Amino acid sequence: MVGVALLAVAVMPVAMGFWGEREAQQRWEEILVSPLVRPDGPRVELFRPVDGLDFKLTVPRLGYSEVVREGVGLGVLAMGPGHYPQTSWPGRPGAVGVAAHNLYWQPFGDLKPGDEVVLEARYGLFRYRITGSQVVSLRDGWILDPAPDRQLTLTTGSPEWAGQFATRRLAIFAQEELGSPD
Repeated sequence: MVGVALLAVAVMPVAMGFWGEREAQQRWEEILVSPLVRPDGPRVELFRPVDGLDFKLTVPRLGYSEVVREGVGLGVLAMGPGHYPQTSWPGRPGAVGVAAHNLYWQPFGDLKPGDEVVLEARYGLFRYRITGSQVVSLRDGWILDPAPDRQLTLTTGSPEWAGQFATRRLAIFAQEELGSPD
């Protein structure tokens, strides 16, 4: 009986996360076809979440594509990737920071320099190329410091297989490609 309860505690958050991510994907598709200017109201603010959703993150080589929510609290990250609120938005100067539990990003440790990451915002597609990665302390906040150019930092627990018991953080760095929309 205890074994069943422990299994339920371990599996339920994962199942809820995948279910929540499917709902986010559907809502994202609706958001993309919504007009940015409404005839009866003000222009939609582009650099703010809509229903808690920010943008979509795709890693073609890994076959990964998920909607990124606003925030990095436990409730957000239980559902998938989250945008660090203090960081920039795609297409804006600075570093865009995105985090996810290593459960969702376990294959991200296989990313290599040159791999592409695409961020799809309501206002355009932004392409980044991985430049490198580093395992850092959980307290190393410098990985999200503002940047003079357009960068992307992806973070997850390390080692990737450790789940919630990860004692370090894998930071993956990428640079926006020239020619991405402004």
